[in-house]
Amino acid sequence: QRQLVESGGGLVQPGGSLRLSCAASGFTLDDYAVGWFRQAPGKPREGISCIRSGDGRTFYGDSVEGRFTISRDNAKNTVYLQMNNLNPEDAAVYYCRAADFCVVGPITMTGSNSGYWGQGTQVTVSS
Repeated sequence: QRQLVESGGGLVQPGGSLRLSCAASGFTLDDYAVGWFRQAPGKPREGISCIRSGDGRTFYGDSVEGRFTISRDNAKNTVYLQMNNLNPEDAAVYYCRAADFCVVGPITMTGSNSGYWGQGTQVTVSS
């Protein structure tokens, strides 16, 4: 069974950090571009970062540029999102998606099929 599983969410104080993980099973994650998306209550889903397959080029949305870092560990078949200097506006459910391509301006993804989505992990930023 092919699936993505996110983990690493939780409660953090403003200014704090979290690292989210997106682990794939049943397929090789490096064959795909992987994006991170988030959705806060009452707001549309927002693409925040994407990493290409092959060359590993990375892309970030304006709201997270300079604070978040996306990376791959192919040996673990996992993509990470390191989130630093978190603020209350970052609170949301975070999802990862594997698809063929990253698209920028704003960040989204496209491909020959819908790809794979994880189930989401909650990030809460509060003092």
